[in-house]
Amino acid sequence: MASICFYFQVHQPFRLRHYTIFDAGQDYFDEFKNAQVCQKVAKKCYLPTNALLLELIEKYNGRFKVAFSITGVMLEQFTNYAPEVLESFKKLAKTGCVEFLAETYYHSLSSLYSRSEFTEQVQKHIRTINRLFGQTPRVFRNTELIYNNTLAKAIEQMDCFDAVLAEGADHILGYRSPNYVYRPVNSDRLSLLLKNYRLSDDIAFRFSERNWSQWPMTADKFAYWVNQVNGNGYVVNLFMDYETFGEHQWEETGIFDFLRCLPAEIFKHPDTDFKTPSQVVKSYKPVGTLDIHRPTSWADIERDLSAWVGNPLQNSAIAELYRLEPAVKQTRDPKLIDTWRKLQTSDHFYYMCTKWFADGDVHKYFNPYNTPYDAYINYMNVLDNLRQRCASAQAVRPIELTEAGIPVAPKPPAHQYASIR
Repeated sequence: MASICFYFQVHQPFRLRHYTIFDAGQDYFDEFKNAQVCQKVAKKCYLPTNALLLELIEKYNGRFKVAFSITGVMLEQFTNYAPEVLESFKKLAKTGCVEFLAETYYHSLSSLYSRSEFTEQVQKHIRTINRLFGQTPRVFRNTELIYNNTLAKAIEQMDCFDAVLAEGADHILGYRSPNYVYRPVNSDRLSLLLKNYRLSDDIAFRFSERNWSQWPMTADKFAYWVNQVNGNGYVVNLFMDYETFGEHQWEETGIFDFLRCLPAEIFKHPDTDFKTPSQVVKSYKPVGTLDIHRPTSWADIERDLSAWVGNPLQNSAIAELYRLEPAVKQTRDPKLIDTWRKLQTSDHFYYMCTKWFADGDVHKYFNPYNTPYDAYINYMNVLDNLRQRCASAQAVRPIELTEAGIPVAPKPPAHQYASIR
């Protein structure tokens, strides 16, 4: 028996407007651009793919299943710019065949820099998913699929998750297969689900590549590849960006027809089915443990952290960002804190990446900057203004008094750096 576990990441950042030192007092985020991108992708991807998934769930009487991780910043954009998309996700939630996973609300790298901030963002995301979709996530997916032993320990200590997703990178698996369930080292209950990057990338990146030896990829061909796992694994984890459908792979490539035909071809093999991540965990026991010290991710050919913290520009920006945490939180200003958190979104650092070789086209996609240096300068201008606003807020914050009229000393923020690099 082998199962297909489809998981889709749904995310777009709040992009920054062009910001200079002369723009003090102006909003940092480009509302026009953010609305434009959200509505464009909604039309090309989110709405038609959601409609197709609903059609397949109904056609196969609930045998077709998928999972989503939708970032909090994306849910805010749906609310502001494309409420019809949010309603379509709610319809999918009501089918009982769609699982919503937890992640950092702001799609941040906080797991690398601040344990307390990381925990707060995950908890906020869980509350939001529960409020919107009526589900309490039991499976965690970290930003950009970043994972190592320290992250697994942090997730297990939260005591609310059954499993975590990770990249099935060759350098951590060795001779082992990603098509089994594993357990993190030193964990007695957390399961680890690994992305089958070859089959996932066949859909996400190679589907329309005419120079690929397997082009054109058809549903029956892909179902045959999946069926080869029977007897050699339990589950094929197909993890990818949701924008694969209609945006990265345009409708003209046949991507929607492929998805529409795939369940029928899969069900021709009686030993293959579809499961959500939670169903995979309940159905298949771990076959061993994985000891992963160095962080992995699903980005680029290296599958490490270099897409976000691989050069001096990125390291400088992210160090300054998290250095602001005490000052931001001491303001107790919800709007300032939310703004600081939106600046944590990993995309801001991705735009500063100077790795243009084999992965160049990927880094240019949805990138509003001409160069990584433009991205850095713009980001640091915003961060400098935020630093000034925090200082001003501290200077004018009224003094709190006890009932006896004694000034209350400000509480330091709960802050604990916990690098998993």
